[in-house]
Amino acid sequence: MSALPRPEVPVLSFRRVRENDIEAVAAIEKRAYEFPWTAGNFRDAMLSGYRFWCCWQATPEGDQLVGYAIIMLAVDEAHLLNLAVDPRFQGRGIGRRILAYAIDDAARKECRMLFLEVRPSNAVARTLYATAGFTQHGIRKGYYPARNGREDALFLGVELPWIERPRP
Repeated sequence: MSALPRPEVPVLSFRRVRENDIEAVAAIEKRAYEFPWTAGNFRDAMLSGYRFWCCWQATPEGDQLVGYAIIMLAVDEAHLLNLAVDPRFQGRGIGRRILAYAIDDAARKECRMLFLEVRPSNAVARTLYATAGFTQHGIRKGYYPARNGREDALFLGVELPWIERPRP
């Protein structure tokens, strides 16, 4: 048994994004990424009907928006377009919980694979995806904007657990 205190597991809840969440989501994005999506990008994702949820952490002061994820569905595949945790709340397992929620949601929608792109320079995200079972399926050359031009993207995928559906 360790004498070190264990960090508390945050109490999280998820719900679909609403119009009044967009500015707060965009603010997290600006804190999390050097080349962030705009509020307009998030609004477009919401209006396009993508699977877009916010993650809230219960605090004594009330629920706090701590992250979000966006998935696009296409037939029996899903594509994780964006996932972020507010830098003020990183390192607490929230990203892992958001990813697990995204995987479960895509599986419930009968998707067989979940794909995403990640920067090779984003070691934290790459570790998160690897521990969730993602493997590399390719490289997208010059995919991301970077300070000195463009950065490639690693194209990753994971096979989703199939959830049996009751027959009508």
